[in-house]
Amino acid sequence: MNFKEQGITEDIARLVTDYVDEVKELLSSDIWDNIFLNCTKNEVLVFWLLYRGNGANMTEIAEYIHVPLNTATGVIRRMEQDGLVVRERSQEDKRVVNIGFSQKGRAQFEALVSEICYYVMKVVGAFTKEEMELFYRMMSKVVQVLRQEHKKEELPKKVRKITIE
Repeated sequence: MNFKEQGITEDIARLVTDYVDEVKELLSSDIWDNIFLNCTKNEVLVFWLLYRGNGANMTEIAEYIHVPLNTATGVIRRMEQDGLVVRERSQEDKRVVNIGFSQKGRAQFEALVSEICYYVMKVVGAFTKEEMELFYRMMSKVVQVLRQEHKKEELPKKVRKITIE
């Protein structure tokens, strides 16, 4: 679907495409790799959950990254193979597997946070106080719009029945 079909004026479409063209050059693969350290979105989210909660079990991870348990298990398996996380059985309930940072994983997460903070501070440092206030208000509106869209997605989906003969 193109901009016109979305009801976006040519002027706004040009601004968006020019902006993307300009930013893509600024976010070279070196910078992108530095910021996200070759992590997938789910791995970054797992890192964040582990950092915030000082560890988590597989069910908590699956719920947090909004994937089925088997998908979360695959993410954790890859992270474990890369030496980023460790699995430990719960002492209270042997069925529960707790996931925590390995030393390498904690170091990688801290490097990730450091890189993000570096770029955020560079951008924020270029703003005046008034621009920061405007930026904050704009980001709040972005969050509101995304929340509204997310609520639409949460509506019950119709179950399609398949007749098996």
